[in-house]
Amino acid sequence: MKRDSREIPAENVTRTVRDLCIEANTRLPESHLGALRRARDDEQSPLGREVIERLLENAEVARERCIAFCQDTGYAVFFVEMGSEVRIIGGEIGAAIDEGVRRGYEEGYLRKSIVKSPIDRTNTGDNTPAIVYYDLVPGSRMKLTMLVKGAGCDNMSALKMLTPAEGVSAMKEFVIETIEKAGPNASPPLTVGIGIGGPFEKAAQLAKKALTRPSGEPNPDPDLAALERDLLDAINATGIGPAGYGGTQTALAVHVESFPTHIAAFPVAVNLDCHSHRTAAAEL
Repeated sequence: MKRDSREIPAENVTRTVRDLCIEANTRLPESHLGALRRARDDEQSPLGREVIERLLENAEVARERCIAFCQDTGYAVFFVEMGSEVRIIGGEIGAAIDEGVRRGYEEGYLRKSIVKSPIDRTNTGDNTPAIVYYDLVPGSRMKLTMLVKGAGCDNMSALKMLTPAEGVSAMKEFVIETIEKAGPNASPPLTVGIGIGGPFEKAAQLAKKALTRPSGEPNPDPDLAALERDLLDAINATGIGPAGYGGTQTALAVHVESFPTHIAAFPVAVNLDCHSHRTAAAEL
């Protein structure tokens, strides 16, 4: 039996995106606040505890006053799960998302950080274009997940094409090497997204999408969940600590996502997110 498509006005998408831009930048997710509180309690360095305490106070002020938690309001990154029975009417979805970003960054008094190209450094003036990844899923639902991605931590991210012979041990070494090279520049305590598998670009996308998972929520695959725990322990053993001042809480969470890959490949991408871990989601 053929089902009728569900129609969603483009204006509804725009309004939802506008709200997500403001929410994500001003209200840290409760899962992340919980991770910060646990890190504060577990941190062995007095200075490290002080840094985390200040971050928690900053989050409270940002929420109460509806102001940006961090001045770098970053790329507006969206992961869109589009039901196969959904049809956008009254406009095109990409344009609707960009208009929502335009409104959200203007009405939320958020810094516009996007320039036309790495060569032409002219600011686009409205933080567009958004970075959008689409997944076609069954059904009549549409979900928008936003990740606010600042440049400081994104600049410290890395990707490496390992061989299967190098394997998991080399992958772990690369992750730790990336964290150590970043040092204080990625503004720890970090949330670490790791993508393994696929071709070159898929690993990077997986690493970024991993950051949208609630802080500390383990991968449902027990082997990947164990890998996440091992990597978190190893990262925190580096001693970089909150804000790079030294301590035991360099990372709050490690999220690993995996995808099928080629018999001759083992790509690994590491996408770092700073203490200002900002994400929000909504369904239409």
